[in-house]
This record gives sequence, C-alpha cells and structure tokens, in this order.
Amino acid sequence: MTNDPIGNHFKASVDGLTAAAADSALLALARDIAAMIADALRNDHKVLLIGNGGSAADAQHIAAELVGRYKKERRGYAALALTTDTSALTAIGNDYGIEKIFARQVEGLGRRGDVLIALTTSGRSSNIIAALELAREAGLKTVGFTGLKGVSLNALCDHLFIAPSSDTPVIQQIHMTALHAICDHVERALTAS
Repeated sequence: MTNDPIGNHFKASVDGLTAAAADSALLALARDIAAMIADALRNDHKVLLIGNGGSAADAQHIAAELVGRYKKERRGYAALALTTDTSALTAIGNDYGIEKIFARQVEGLGRRGDVLIALTTSGRSSNIIAALELAREAGLKTVGFTGLKGVSLNALCDHLFIAPSSDTPVIQQIHMTALHAICDHVERALTAS
C-alpha cells in the first residue's frame, strides 16, 4: 500500500476482481445462479432483491436491469427491489422494527418458486437474515451475496456468492460485476431461439 488512497483503492479493486475471475468455482456458482434465475423467470416467477445502504442501491440497479433491459431488446422480466417503497419501509420499521422491513415484504409479495437475492457485505444484517429465513419457509429460492465474513449465511441460501474480500467497497464492486454478468447470462438464456 502507498500513501495514495485513490491508487490503493484501484489496486484493491483490481486485485479483488482478478481473484474472483480466477476462481473457477465462483464463476461456476455465478452460472448456476443465473440458470436458476432464468428458469424462475421462464416459469412466470419473479426475482426479489434486498440490501442495506450501498447494497440497497445495488438491489435497485439489478432490478432495473432485469425489468428494463441489460443489453438486448426484449420483454421486461419480473424483478422488484424491496428497498424502494419508502411507505412500506417506514411503516414496517415503525410497527415491527427494522429487522422486519424485508421479511414482511417477502411474506406479502413472495411466492413459492420466486427467487430472493440478498446482498449483505457483512452477512450479519438482521433484516437480511429474517427475510432469508422467511423466504426459505415460504418456498422461495434464496441467493446470498456477501464477503469473506458472511460464510454463516450458507445455511439460509440455496446459493451463496462470497466475494474474495473483506473490504466493503471491493465486495460491492465484485457483487455488481457478478450481478451484471448474471443479467447478461439470463438475458441471453431467455432470448435464445
């Protein structure tokens, strides 16, 4: 590390993405996640996405890629970020506590066969854990995106993508790279004819 925070960040980002790109098991996992999402969408299920802070913004971003388009002109896919409805978030948070803000929405909007994608760099967010637990009970497929400290989420996820980093911004960058690649794979799978 040098005394240049900008150069250091670029180096950490490149190192994290290089490690992820070199991990054949992680790439295979991303392909499995993409195939599961494509299968769910093909069978008229939806994708729900959750996260806190920067991961909430990432959830919105990926929902928009699926509903709008990633690279190809095609029909919109059913995807919804549960991070965007301020009335629901504040009412649920006020009435039930912040740990239920996603679980209540999963309970109301999720159906068996839907996919819940949970983004948490730490793997310890109580509202993410509560939503994953409820989703499992309700028969949703569950996907976690976390960092090296989030291994404990494995028990709640059908697939757990662990970014090879403990640095929150680098974890988020790896998540977004993986999620963009997954969007590309899903779009190609569903538009192939």
